[in-house]
Amino acid sequence: MTKTNKIIYWIATVWLSLGMVSSAIVQLLRIDAEVVLFTHLGYPIYFLTFLGICKIVAVIVLLSPKLPVLKEWAYAGVFFTMLGALYSHISVEDGFKDTFPSILLLVLIFASWYLRPESKRVSVRI
Repeated sequence: MTKTNKIIYWIATVWLSLGMVSSAIVQLLRIDAEVVLFTHLGYPIYFLTFLGICKIVAVIVLLSPKLPVLKEWAYAGVFFTMLGALYSHISVEDGFKDTFPSILLLVLIFASWYLRPESKRVSVRI
């Protein structure tokens, strides 16, 4: 892994983690704006707690030095969470301002996953 790739990996992973943790905190605290957003998207309010906990667990796994199999699950989980968020915003005809955070996090997820070091990858033996 080149030094540039390592730097990009850590920038993407840290930025992704900050985005996930900050949104998880907002969801766990049930901040009024988040409750309004979830209602607007048609989701039940109790789903806020579930998503908040899952995001925090995913970030812990993504930042851990080992656990490559769990890391793959965490990447998949945050990918489908953000893809679902993007689809939800598009479905209710929200504008770019509302869809952009999901798009940005999807890009960060891909960059972090693609550039992850060999030690954080699942080795497949055939």
